[in-house]
Amino acid sequence: MLHIAPEIARARAEARPIVALESTLISHGLPAPHNLEVAHALEQEVRAAGAVPATIGVLGGIPTVGLDAAALEHFANSDTIRKLTRRDLATAMARKQDGATTVAATMALAAAAGVPIFATGGIGGVHRGVQVSWDISADLTELARTPVLVVCAGAKAILNLPATLEHLETLGVPVVGFATDEFPAFYNASSGLPLPVRADTPTEAAQLWQAQRAAPELCAPGGMLLCVPPPAEVALPRQEVEVAIARALARAESVGVRGPAVTPFLLAAMAEETHGESITTNVALLRQNARIAAQVAVALAQTDR
Repeated sequence: MLHIAPEIARARAEARPIVALESTLISHGLPAPHNLEVAHALEQEVRAAGAVPATIGVLGGIPTVGLDAAALEHFANSDTIRKLTRRDLATAMARKQDGATTVAATMALAAAAGVPIFATGGIGGVHRGVQVSWDISADLTELARTPVLVVCAGAKAILNLPATLEHLETLGVPVVGFATDEFPAFYNASSGLPLPVRADTPTEAAQLWQAQRAAPELCAPGGMLLCVPPPAEVALPRQEVEVAIARALARAESVGVRGPAVTPFLLAAMAEETHGESITTNVALLRQNARIAAQVAVALAQTDR
């Protein structure tokens, strides 16, 4: 039911550090040719920091931990790849479909394969206008129940960040700032939302995660968020981002975009509204998150030993 690539299986057997990577950003998050370039770049960042990358997706109905180069190219270029959250995994498996895994599905498969650390760009969360749409990402529920440390730049800026942070608190998900006291706003370091816990080094972050997973009956039984601000040199001005988001939301409303199509539509609209600057920021923070996740994975492996 679950295919684990030989390199990942060897790394698990030898207790070497592994970092999970999602496939949705390849198929639905970034335009070509950026998507395939970034897929390879993230794996290179993980390797350069001393860990083994495990890009996750569903290939021909088989959940796969460790997609090879041919699979990455297929995910980047095919227009038949489904976007899968956890609820969709069984359908894709039964119908032998190809599917790119979201944060929730990637967490589920990473945990099943014994990979405790996952790097992504931004998690899903509570959507703006939730009082009408009731649109809340399954990523938040997954964080509450699946023991994986997720390294991210906070939630995607197109979301309602205060409501997302409040919902994470309600679900009991620890949210840690990496060298920051604020919840990052994805494209920008500052959201104005304070965080209760800060870790300034990969070792500190690894120690927090080790303590949580060592006593799930006492601590939060699910995951933890490690939130990393985007690199300062590519961060976008907060006001500029808000103006672009407002325009993107208006476009989505005008054409009636709903459900799983909302986030890809808004990210594409943001790229147009910012003349491509949002893609530059997105790629930079993805690479940084992969690198920091690998550093935490290395520190965790050393601590475990």
